[in-house]
Amino acid sequence: MKKVSQYVVSPNVAFDDENFKAFITKKEGLKDAENVVVRMTRRSIDARKKKVKVNVEAEIFVDEKPTLNIAYKKDYPNVADGKRVVIVGAGPAGLFAALRLIELGIKPVVIERGNDVQKRRKDLANINKKNIVNADSNYCFGEGGAGTYSDGKLYTRSKKRGDFRRICEIFVAHSASEKILVDAHPHIGTNKLPKVIQEMRESILNAGGEVHFETRVEDFILERDEIKGVVTQNGNQITGEAVLLATGHSARDIFRLLDQKEITIERKPFALGVRIEHPQGLIDKIQYHLNDRDRGEYLPAAAYSLVSQVGYKGQKKGVFSFCMCPGGFIVPSATAEGEVVVNGMSPSRRDSKFSNSGIVVSVDDEDFSEYIQKYGNLAAMEFQAAVEKRACEVAGGTQVAPAQRVADFVYGKISSNLNETSYQPGLLSVDMREVLPEAIAHRLKFGFKDFGKKMKGYMTNEAQIVGVESRTSSPVRIPREKESCEHISLKRLFPCGEGAGYAGGIASAAMDGELCANRIAEIYCGVKDASLK
Repeated sequence: MKKVSQYVVSPNVAFDDENFKAFITKKEGLKDAENVVVRMTRRSIDARKKKVKVNVEAEIFVDEKPTLNIAYKKDYPNVADGKRVVIVGAGPAGLFAALRLIELGIKPVVIERGNDVQKRRKDLANINKKNIVNADSNYCFGEGGAGTYSDGKLYTRSKKRGDFRRICEIFVAHSASEKILVDAHPHIGTNKLPKVIQEMRESILNAGGEVHFETRVEDFILERDEIKGVVTQNGNQITGEAVLLATGHSARDIFRLLDQKEITIERKPFALGVRIEHPQGLIDKIQYHLNDRDRGEYLPAAAYSLVSQVGYKGQKKGVFSFCMCPGGFIVPSATAEGEVVVNGMSPSRRDSKFSNSGIVVSVDDEDFSEYIQKYGNLAAMEFQAAVEKRACEVAGGTQVAPAQRVADFVYGKISSNLNETSYQPGLLSVDMREVLPEAIAHRLKFGFKDFGKKMKGYMTNEAQIVGVESRTSSPVRIPREKESCEHISLKRLFPCGEGAGYAGGIASAAMDGELCANRIAEIYCGVKDASLK
């Protein structure tokens, strides 16, 4: 017998496997039955009322062998002698595109400017402890892309573009926890993702694909209106049936190369602001209505999502939380010397004593209008870079980040001292209005006031803002045809993922990678129907 049921349970039941099975067997009258298997299939926290409850769904098998939890199998053909496709970038878009091409009998040749996940750790240690930025291998560049060391959140609203369950199953097949198939807001965790990414690389190599690290694209091989391949920093030419460009949102040299080669690109709105850091215990108390208690051993670190509309000179724009990291750390995400950029990450257990989130403001042509005449389609990117350089200058020229207590920022007071922080390079107390453009500072000020009304205790000097959070999405879009995913004017070029402007996180980038791989297979590799059944 198999039964699927929904329940509303307490946290100590929802987050403890033994307690959960005991609850279900008693609830369903199966306490004395033999051969009972209980498998949770969905879990989401409801903290709207003072008593926190958890909504769960479970499959119950009685005297019946449980079905497999994942359908995906790592059953890849050998593609060593297959048609070749060049993939630029080993982030989620590139890696999932590579695996999909292999499933279709096509050989991916993945080139990545940064290091593999093991060597990349040294690059991250250098930026955290020595203020040394490796321009090719850092928190943004390297195997797995920016997501490898930024929490591994898989939640996405863009599920129509592909099979979200399949993406999660591929991660599970490569050693991610099956909990990502259950939780409403799944995440893998910064400490777990490197092993998952390494196993994905091994799948590519074992199937006859290629992965090349420390390989940076410096030119394109162009013939008439087609791209034939790329040229690396060593002068090596790598060719294929098509080029899938999945370089991420921070590859400014690639955007400049496209512009220089007169390959059509467009400037794109993005969001810019700061990262706010609270004690995690404070966020727990606010979200779980705990008063003077802590959250206990069962409830996970509390998260939040905030949005407000704030006017400036007659125009309202969104101020919103971005990439919220409960129980996490703020990390330096610069990709070049002379700039300060911050991001957030969390380990799988989310057990840091800090909570952090980007709080950002939507920016568009109005905000960087003075850049448009000089930089054209690179105007948003150059505006972004200028703010990052300003943050570095104000804070002293290293990876030390400018910061200010939140209430002090709102009321125009320079903080006499700062709170303890998770940001390893350190903080310098400044007036953040010296760092941020006036319109962004104004909207943040009133956004924080509004957030303080929505979450009582949020706007406090127990929290501080750290600047700048600027790599929220790509400031450039590489336009492509809607159906074919091929560039609008250069054949065999397939712009893909976040860097091209078609994704906003790990899951959506992975789905976009699979979509582009399908189109390449159909158009240039003789596969009649590559759609996922």
